[in-house]
Amino acid sequence: MNEKGILSQLRHNFVALISLAIAITSLSYNTWRNEHSEGNRNKRFAAFEILKKLNQVQQLVFHRRYDPELVINGNARTGWVYILTIKDLSKVLPKQMESSADALHLAWSENWQNLQSNNAAAENLLAELDMMRDKTITFLTDLN
Repeated sequence: MNEKGILSQLRHNFVALISLAIAITSLSYNTWRNEHSEGNRNKRFAAFEILKKLNQVQQLVFHRRYDPELVINGNARTGWVYILTIKDLSKVLPKQMESSADALHLAWSENWQNLQSNNAAAENLLAELDMMRDKTITFLTDLN
């Protein structure tokens, strides 16, 4: 083809080429936006699940410390399930959340067997739970 034919084709199909460029750009942006929104939804869901598990661990600590005769409500081994779930969910969140979950895991592993007999063990765990809760709530408020 000669140059005159190419320029003629470009002029003739200018609107179609612009429409194609806009369609590709719009599709790319929409795809990026959907991926970004899905990532935020996953993080938000994980954070809310962590808050639920933190409350369950706190309830378990209260039962073990203040109502040890109600073993069915305060089986300390159940706490391992909650702690490990928190640790797993924190992998989706920023690194400071993951390190806070690791600190909570460490505090649980050091204190869970002494909850019933040692007030300091319960206080250590409650402090770690509060710290993790504060970081989770801060993350959720900053996400919006």
